[in-house]
Amino acid sequence: MPKRTRTLLLAAASMLAVAHLVSAGPLQDDLKARRARAMEKLGADSVAVFWSAPARVYSNDVDYEYRQDSNLLYLTGIDQEETTLVLMPGNRTKREILFVREADARREHWNGHSLTPAEAGAASGIETVLTASQFEPFVAAVLSGQAAPALGQRDEAHAFFDALEQGRAKLALLLEPQRTLSDPSGPNRQFAARMRDRFFGFEIRDAAPILGELRQIKSPYEQEILRRSVAISSDAHKAGMRAAAPGKWEYEVEAAIEEVYLRSGAMSWGYPSIVGSGPNATILHYQKSARQMHDGELLLVDAAGNYQGLTGDITRTYPINGHFTDTQRDIYQIVFAAQEAGIKAAKAGAHVQDIQNACDDVLRAGLVKLGLVIEPTGTQFKIWATHGVTHWIGYDVHDVGARTASLAPGMSFTIEPGIYIREQALADLPKTPENAAFIEKVRPLVERYKNIGVRIEDSFLLTDRGLENLSAGVPRTADDVERFLAANGSR
Repeated sequence: MPKRTRTLLLAAASMLAVAHLVSAGPLQDDLKARRARAMEKLGADSVAVFWSAPARVYSNDVDYEYRQDSNLLYLTGIDQEETTLVLMPGNRTKREILFVREADARREHWNGHSLTPAEAGAASGIETVLTASQFEPFVAAVLSGQAAPALGQRDEAHAFFDALEQGRAKLALLLEPQRTLSDPSGPNRQFAARMRDRFFGFEIRDAAPILGELRQIKSPYEQEILRRSVAISSDAHKAGMRAAAPGKWEYEVEAAIEEVYLRSGAMSWGYPSIVGSGPNATILHYQKSARQMHDGELLLVDAAGNYQGLTGDITRTYPINGHFTDTQRDIYQIVFAAQEAGIKAAKAGAHVQDIQNACDDVLRAGLVKLGLVIEPTGTQFKIWATHGVTHWIGYDVHDVGARTASLAPGMSFTIEPGIYIREQALADLPKTPENAAFIEKVRPLVERYKNIGVRIEDSFLLTDRGLENLSAGVPRTADDVERFLAANGSR
């Protein structure tokens, strides 16, 4: 799925395995290890606070299905509102304190069971679990250098209190981005401002880079969950391919895909499905799924399910009638070759930009050969190849992590070149003599290839053994796509 700066894909999410509570197990062991790594990076002079996501209104008094904040989910596995995690790395024993909402019989009658402190502790592997009403007194005591009742003796938190007295303590929060001074402050920044007004001896630290770095490397446990997630999504794509046929509607393909998610235990999509036929295949984030499909057109499907909190990202483009036309195959082969080049570049020690460069070289050369681009160097080809080709995947479909990081085992990412021939792209070019000459020269080619949109995207995991294509089970070459459609389609 092509990345954009801010994504609004907040609507629905998975119900996690924490619903089946156990006191110990591989998930709890992994959660403990994640928190231990986070505390090691935070340091003994820090206290970190992580909040759950708020409920989000769908309409009037109806909310969307709840979707937990990805960082809190990563650290606790708890998929419940009004949950707060405090980490105090320097404490002697009670380094992890979890706060969950109080029991409320009326609320539970309407909305279902809320985890008790004991259940939340079992699900997360956290021993000290308090109720939400105890959070503010706890934080006020800690930032005042006083012993909070939950911690017992003051000596429990001596490392943080010593740092507080010396003016070198840190309050770590996930600070919302602020691109300009006039940007409104989010809740974490507002909390930071209140704490600075009331207490002294500490500075505010942004914990986002720490969580981004940690989440960028998937543990063996996470790798297995991601493999299962992408396997479900791969099956879903093949179900969509079987459902596509001239005369059917985009939403019928979407329904076939999302049925597989639910039937396989992926309780929601990882992002809204993109199912675009004909000219809709050239719209990067088309989500209406409202068009009837026609003979001779392509269908672009970008979809993946969320399984136990992790999502892959897969895109396939295929002919609705089962056979590529010559012009469709022209574009498809360029995109396929570009992805192959990107795959070869994705090695340990390489960078995202290396993958981008490898794909770009093939896309540029292919478009020049077709006559849709006249400059053999430079960025003119980006008129038709409009997005980056790689992003991290994990708890968010566009997951956190530095794009400048060297590729290393445990990293999961996509490779997704695409070409989209839209007449509007010419109209949007700046009005210059050079562009006027370019438009005149390529217009006949644009007429020939217009409304063809092709993206091929797979989910990859870099391991000690090399690069693993998690979505390799979905047909990818033009010939394999046609063979699959011939054997499985209703067209």
